[in-house]
Order: sequence, then C-alpha cells, then structure tokens
Amino acid sequence: MAWLYLHPEDEFTVGELAAQTASDISTVSREASRFVEADFLKERRQGKLRFLRANTDSIIAEPLTRLLTATYGPVAVIDEALASVDGIEKAFIYGSWAARYHGESGPIPNDVDVLVIGNADDDELFEIARRCESQLGREVNLHRTTTAHWKKAAEDKFLRTVQSRPMVQVAGDTSTGV
Repeated sequence: MAWLYLHPEDEFTVGELAAQTASDISTVSREASRFVEADFLKERRQGKLRFLRANTDSIIAEPLTRLLTATYGPVAVIDEALASVDGIEKAFIYGSWAARYHGESGPIPNDVDVLVIGNADDDELFEIARRCESQLGREVNLHRTTTAHWKKAAEDKFLRTVQSRPMVQVAGDTSTGV
C-alpha cells in the first residue's frame, strides 16, 4: 500500500508489487483484494494482468499519503541511510520534493534532491543514493558541500537558492547553527 500511495501517478501489476516488496505474489494478491474491497486501492484488469493503483479519490487518501510519506517516504529512508555515515554535519532534502512536503502545490516530483553538509566520503554517499533510489522508486540527486562553504552561502548562487527555498532536514544535529 505504501508503494502505491507514494507513487499515485502510476499503476503496478501484482507481480511488480511482489518484486518491489520482496513478498510472495499470492500474499500481495490477497492483501490487494482486501484493499480494493475497502476502497483504498483501484484495480484494472487487462487479460490476466491485474493493475493496481492508489485510490486518490478516497476520503482517506490525503491523510494516509501523509502518514505513509512520513514513515516510508524520502525523509525516513534518507535519514536512516545517512545515520551511520561519518562526516555529516547536516543533510537536507531541497527542491521540488521539499516544496511539496511543505504544502506547495505542483506535480509529484520525479526525483529527490539532497544536500549533505560536511566531509562525508563521496563514494559512500553515491552508494547510499543508489540504495535510496531503489527503496523510493525515485532518482536521488545528492550534492555535498563543506561546512565552511555552507556558512558562506551568500557567495554561491546554488547554495543561496537552496537556502531561500523550502528544505527538510534529514540528518545531523538540529540544534547546531550549521
């Protein structure tokens, strides 16, 4: 259900959902039937294939999407992935995903932009971004800058733009002034 509500623009076969969630097809099919019956999901059949999608017309769609975003979305996934990385002072999701998170209207973002502040290893960050992409089903664009550079953002057009737009912190101490 989380996968479908976090990708409401798409529909997936039972087999695709089973593969994505590393679950048995019969289990996914059975649970999908329950969710369709409860009006949480919509289904479409094409021959022997059964396509499922989130029922975004349901009265529970918006609060359920918020709950699933908080527990299975980019903030949760990226925060957990970055938690064990040395050298991160702070990390933020920025760009269109952060804007939607803060309530700005617009299309569902195709990617998630992440800014890491500190001296974390670029190769390790690249691997984490790829793992997060797999979990989220969205491209994760990771940019790293030093703490000193972040503090002098007024001198950098990209960092000025990031700081002027909505951001969502996903790693680091929230009490420091970085």
